[in-house]
Amino acid sequence: MMHRSSHSQGNHQHPGSDNHGRAFVIAIVLNITFVVVEFTYGFIANSTALMADAGHNLSDVLGLALAAGASILARKAANERYTYGLRSSSILAALANAMLLLIACGAIAWEAVQRFLQPPVVAGLTVTLVAVIGVIINGFSAWLFMKGSKGDLNIRGAYLHMAADAAVSAGVVIAGIAMIFTGWYWLDPAVSLLIVGVVIMSTWGLLRDSVQLALSAVPPHIEMSAIDAYLRDQPGVTDIHDLHIWGLSTTESALTVHLVMPCGYPGDAFMDDIRETLNTRFSVHHSTIQIEQGATRHACSLEDT
Repeated sequence: MMHRSSHSQGNHQHPGSDNHGRAFVIAIVLNITFVVVEFTYGFIANSTALMADAGHNLSDVLGLALAAGASILARKAANERYTYGLRSSSILAALANAMLLLIACGAIAWEAVQRFLQPPVVAGLTVTLVAVIGVIINGFSAWLFMKGSKGDLNIRGAYLHMAADAAVSAGVVIAGIAMIFTGWYWLDPAVSLLIVGVVIMSTWGLLRDSVQLALSAVPPHIEMSAIDAYLRDQPGVTDIHDLHIWGLSTTESALTVHLVMPCGYPGDAFMDDIRETLNTRFSVHHSTIQIEQGATRHACSLEDT
């Protein structure tokens, strides 16, 4: 009986390997500066909305720092302890970012409810001007991460943080202008609650996807049934088993599979073609393929668990 196993480390360019370091540095510096300015003017203007939003922005700076740290760790080389490197740290950062966003939403909602009960008098002009600055800074920060947000869940988390902050600041601008002309101070908490609802809806997908990746689920952009059909259709393959696909990081995926080929190992060229197709057509970047002749029964050890 013949067992041959071929593993693809891949000399390909990893998706998401673009260096977002500069974007992280710019966004973190801008947002730390704005947190200080916003809290200071919130205190001067007697605006709990600005001070609460400053706290929310501070949590987002922490989220950016998490995403930046994960982006750096994901590029660390593999070693004897971490044989895949630290790529999965980007999954943990995406999960932490989603949780931070939801916690921040809870804090804003709680503050909004309290302000409904006893709306304070607010310096509407100061609130409006500071919030406009917030829209500009957070909008620019979100733009820095927009391109990478489609292919990297970790970058998507940073993008959602900044986009959510821009939306919150825009809501404060609207409320501030309305309060200047009407004196309806209840508009501030009302707009805050509407924005919280929008942020929660956008964050839910990030939380769902990051939890699934953390549990080694098949990445949502990969169709396992199509890969199964492709492998079974290869010449000489009579059966497959132990097919597992999971996310190595927020941008990379891995696969292991056993191919039953009674005629034995088909040669390196055959294996290279399969790995290349898995990479280019199915976005599987690391594949480990074992060849068996089927002389004995091999079943996945996880099937009965």
